[in-house]
Amino acid sequence: MSQLRIGILGFQGDIEEHRAMTERALDLMGLEGEALWVKRLREVESLHGLIVPGGESTVMGRLAAHNEALEAVKLRGNAGMPILGSCSGMIMLAQRVYDRVVGETKQPTFRLMDITVERNAFGRQRESFEAELDIPVLGEERFRGVFIRAPLVREAGSRVEALCRLNDEVVAVQQGNLLATSFHPELTDDTRLHGYFLKSVHKYQQSLTKG
Repeated sequence: MSQLRIGILGFQGDIEEHRAMTERALDLMGLEGEALWVKRLREVESLHGLIVPGGESTVMGRLAAHNEALEAVKLRGNAGMPILGSCSGMIMLAQRVYDRVVGETKQPTFRLMDITVERNAFGRQRESFEAELDIPVLGEERFRGVFIRAPLVREAGSRVEALCRLNDEVVAVQQGNLLATSFHPELTDDTRLHGYFLKSVHKYQQSLTKG
């Protein structure tokens, strides 16, 4: 079987951190694969899974649209390819985005997940914090969440599962092959969330091989 190809959308953000965490998780799981920095149409088309890292979501959306990657990611996501979005990656996956100051942002996103996301819901950079999170799909041990200008899920459709809450606010969601977190799992030493994502990537690759 060919190696897993996991792309990290490389316009800006925590690209290297996600790549290092993905490689660690692959090694711990005994899976053959590689984490690649991608930003072009042809690169997205060859993947088994994609990570959309944190960064500046407005800039990421404009750059993705300009590089034709926006539509390519949307097509692959709708076709079942697993995608993980962290922090502004959650914003990029959302169908609707608003800011409490400016209202609906109308920024370019992939519009893949049936969620409404509020940008900077916890405040700006100086309000960054860490919190111990209960994420049942990862096991009983708590996960250390790093929140930096983090968004929140304010509304979600019936197909969306809330995986984690912080003070009754939804900070991690899943919709089929799509996974999104308000926090930065790549800024910890805990590979469990990336491992959870890679299980779906491996399953997707197997389905392509059987098909």
